[in-house]
Amino acid sequence: MPPADPPPTATTEQPAPADRPVHPEKSSPPANPARPHPVRELLLIAVLYTVYRLGRVAAEGHVPRAFRNATDVWNLERTLHLPGEADIQDLLLHSDLLVHAANAFYATVHFPATVLFLLWTYWRRPGHYVWIRRVLTVLTGAGLALHLLLPLAPPRMLEATGLVDTARVYGPAVYGDPATDSLSNQFAAMPSLHVGWALTVAVGLIAATRSRWRWLWLLHPAVTYLVVVGTANHYWLDGIVAIALTGAALLLLRPPASAAPPPPLPGQRGPAAPARAATAAS
Repeated sequence: MPPADPPPTATTEQPAPADRPVHPEKSSPPANPARPHPVRELLLIAVLYTVYRLGRVAAEGHVPRAFRNATDVWNLERTLHLPGEADIQDLLLHSDLLVHAANAFYATVHFPATVLFLLWTYWRRPGHYVWIRRVLTVLTGAGLALHLLLPLAPPRMLEATGLVDTARVYGPAVYGDPATDSLSNQFAAMPSLHVGWALTVAVGLIAATRSRWRWLWLLHPAVTYLVVVGTANHYWLDGIVAIALTGAALLLLRPPASAAPPPPLPGQRGPAAPARAATAAS
């Protein structure tokens, strides 16, 4: 009897894999923009500074008009019932230490602080650097245009204010005799670029950092404002106009939305990697 054929082996057919929805690849978060070329940036800053200096020189030679404008600004402040600049100066004059510190702050902090801030953002936050450089360019250009349109003697030169030229009396002094000082235009009080630049630096640092204490950077423009008024280098209105121009520049030029978050500090752990879901075998 022939042997029976072996029963057919059951073949287990694997079910066709269900169609899985195809998800588009998620784009990786944008990295920090590349730093602008340093030579190009240095040339750009040199050109801007040269234009600024030439503009300040072109604004000279309007002494009578500058004093008439100063009288008008002083009277307008009294009409608006703004606080007297003398109130701030009286606080400084009560202490030799305070008045010397205010003069030194005015002479040494404004430009170096701005340069250090630009260097830091250039190295650590390139996207914010480009944004802030543009804001400072617009602000300074608008300030220079106003210096040309409205030459203004500072309150330390206007006898009606009764204010003391603290830098000349107590030192250290930045400016020489207006009649012989060819390095600066002392009739360019409005707007106060000291206040405008300080506010721009503070806003830039708040935007570029994540510390819960970053809002304290606003103390920089606040102290700068009190110093320029207390030393009789600017009127209250000079600072108000500078704040308005800075605000307009910041509205016109928005901060970078795609800049990567700041890298963790040395010794600080970065953000935890997302947990992966484990696949259980059935």
